[in-house]
Amino acid sequence: MYFCAKELFQVCVNGSSEMLSNISTSIVSVLFNLQLLKYIGEDGIAAYGVLMYVGMIFNATFIGYSVGVAPVISYHYGAINTDELKSLKKKCLLLISAFSIAMFVTSLLSTNFLAFAFVGYDKTLVKLTAHAFLIYAPSFLFFGFTIFISSFFTALNDGPVSAAISFARTLVFQIATLLLLPIILGMDGIWWSFVAAEVLALAVSFYFLQIFKKKYKY
Repeated sequence: MYFCAKELFQVCVNGSSEMLSNISTSIVSVLFNLQLLKYIGEDGIAAYGVLMYVGMIFNATFIGYSVGVAPVISYHYGAINTDELKSLKKKCLLLISAFSIAMFVTSLLSTNFLAFAFVGYDKTLVKLTAHAFLIYAPSFLFFGFTIFISSFFTALNDGPVSAAISFARTLVFQIATLLLLPIILGMDGIWWSFVAAEVLALAVSFYFLQIFKKKYKY
């Protein structure tokens, strides 16, 4: 038995994206609460809580899938099964596309039901939550890809790229849009910040996916 310092450090670096994601989520949540109190008040925080509960369910679906398929990606990459790796990446992106569309449509159809289920005790709050949810819903079309691509690079043992995607999505873009859009759009800018941040993160994710295609042969 011996202490594998090099291997342990590599594992920590490779998992840095998940660490950054958790830290960023906490920081952004505090900032969201401050912005909501400033522009909307306590009702805004209640509506934000509903969005986060629903978003966590959809997020968990993509996170679970990405984590589940990661060992298969790692296996084919390590075995230099280039064709299998390319096929797997394509199939995963197609499957995520289908789930993203399904989640988006489901969220639109169930907006009023979800708002009433969580905050049905207050008609004004139901209206605010439903309105916020309609603006927030398009983000479901995008974040599944970013979650998968970040996990994809983790599976390829490229922790820095995975961390860069996660850091940009959960902290940089989210904070930037949250501070800027309310100034331009007012109250609705807070809800639109979710969508704007996911679109920017998606662009960065596919950029990395494209430039590292030759290196990892996927």
